[in-house]
Formats: sequence, C-alpha cells, structure tokens
Amino acid sequence: MAAINSGWLCAAYRTLRPVLIACLIAGPVAVTAAPAGLASDNLLNHKAPGFALTSLDGHPLRLTDFRGKVVLLNFWATWCAPCRLEMPVFAAWQRQYAQLGLQVVGISMDDDAPPARRMVERLQLNYPVAMGDERLAARYGGVLGLPLTFLIDRNGAVRARFQGETDVKKIESEINALLAEPRAHR
Repeated sequence: MAAINSGWLCAAYRTLRPVLIACLIAGPVAVTAAPAGLASDNLLNHKAPGFALTSLDGHPLRLTDFRGKVVLLNFWATWCAPCRLEMPVFAAWQRQYAQLGLQVVGISMDDDAPPARRMVERLQLNYPVAMGDERLAARYGGVLGLPLTFLIDRNGAVRARFQGETDVKKIESEINALLAEPRAHR
C-alpha cells in the first residue's frame, strides 16, 4: 500500500510541479501589481474619494470636513501587527502636527466594531476612527493588504500611498513636505 501511495504522490508531484512553480512565480506578481496599479494610477494626484461615515464614538466623519488640512488616511485592522505598531506613531503625529494642519483619520477594516473600539481605547488614539467596508475600500483602489495609508493634501488630492509595513520616517517626511505647501485657491 505504501508503494502505491508513494507512486501516486510522485506522479502527482511530477504533473503538478510546473503548475506549482508557475503559481509561486506569477501569483505574487498578479496579486501585488494589480491593486497597486489601480490605486496608484487612479488616485495619485487626483481628488480623494469622499466618504460620510460615523466614527466609533458616534460623530459624523466626512472627508470634506478636513479640506484645507493634510489628511493621513489609514486603513487598518486589529489583527494586523504592523498596524498596531504604527497607530501610536500616528497619534503622536496628530498631537505634534495638528496645529500645522495635519488630521489623522483611521478606517478599521475589521468585521465588527467592538474589537476596533477596544483597540482605539487600548492605544489611546486621539483621532477619529470609523468602520470601513468593501465599498469604501473599492473607492480607494481596493484594500487587499494592511496597513494601507494615503496622504491627502490640503486641496483634497491623494499625494502618496503606503501599503504594508512602511518606514514611518518616510511617511513623516512626506507629511512635512505637504504641510509646507500652501493651499491652492480653487
């Protein structure tokens, strides 16, 4: 019986090996290239998609309320380790740069609000957080990996996109550059 199973496994491996190799090579390329291309091509230097949500503390949360400010829009989830590391940094930036015109906004991609509320309380986030959904994610080019952070300039245009674990110094550098730009009158 062992010889039959062993032979079958060898034959299956020989048959599937090219498919497995192709998936390993092409799979990650297809998964990462498509969403990045969509979001980057469609959003960078274009008006950020608006939204009207209710924050976890029950207040209206609309992107248009922050026109004239630089907005750091962060999609995250409680199960995302890099998200949990960068959110306290974002809270520190909210304190540090608020007077200069920065507004951090968090969008939890968790399925339910209670875990997100607990995370907001535990991390003592000082910026508004709302629950996201597939429709909002689609408007931002698809949220297929977390964290996903967008920087939106004072005029409402998406100026930078950071997906996955990112060096926060790079994000802060971009924030400082955007805060230094004057608001264009339109």
